[in-house]
Amino acid sequence: MSIQIITDSGADLPQSYIREHHIAFLPLVVHWNGQDYEDGVTIEPKQVYDAMRQGQAVKTAQPSPLAMKELFLPYAKENRPCVYIAFSSKLSGTYQTAMAVRSELLDEYPEFRLTIIDSKCASLGQGLAVMKAAELAEHNPPYNLLCETIEAYCRHMEHIFTVDNLDYLARGGRISKTAAAFGGLLNIKPLLHVEDGALVPLEKLRGRKKVLKRMVELMGERGNDLQKQTIGISHADDEETALELKRMIEETHGCKRFFLSDIGSAIGAHAGPGTIALFFLNRYIEI
Repeated sequence: MSIQIITDSGADLPQSYIREHHIAFLPLVVHWNGQDYEDGVTIEPKQVYDAMRQGQAVKTAQPSPLAMKELFLPYAKENRPCVYIAFSSKLSGTYQTAMAVRSELLDEYPEFRLTIIDSKCASLGQGLAVMKAAELAEHNPPYNLLCETIEAYCRHMEHIFTVDNLDYLARGGRISKTAAAFGGLLNIKPLLHVEDGALVPLEKLRGRKKVLKRMVELMGERGNDLQKQTIGISHADDEETALELKRMIEETHGCKRFFLSDIGSAIGAHAGPGTIALFFLNRYIEI
């Protein structure tokens, strides 16, 4: 029986890709305008970004244990092996809840194979790992080999990103309101990355063009066999800048394969419109 790949909306993969590759999907919850929505299902990122630009509050939550159990249960009943690649445990409680639900299911279905991988990734960092897992699953590999490969893939995933407006990070408590106001006056753009699943400030630069140039430079410093990889670029309602970054990477590093997508509502609610994120491996994994 083929391995079922599962992920959540933290991966920022388009629904068209999810359906085409038969990936089981768990939406995070977006709370806006007094209602709860399913990220990527009943709300579009554009709605969230427009609301944020108008100063409206958008909050997020992890999927409920019941929603997880309802997703996992049919596979447990048919004893189909599953691998769930989860949003970073440092950014959401989704992984921890999934582990608790898994434990409950194994009491009932002890033969059920469900591996839950804490990707320690976000957006297309997680998404590229899911894509690789779906690709591998098509060839019916040994279960443990697929799990080990994807865990290694996640460990070597680099995230480099910038936000357009520091106010959104301030609202989420990432920086002070005073720093956001000061940075806005000076056109300061922060560069951040991910360490062990957590968001970590990297550098501060003045102006969007300098930030994009530095992202490309860091890619060269950290990446390995970049021309062999699929490079991920996600954006929060700023496709023009995402395409500009893609062009710069093509010219500088000669990369040919890219996957571009929108940053979904759940992640975008914290990062804000105008966020640009870049993903690649620091060690190419030949499979």
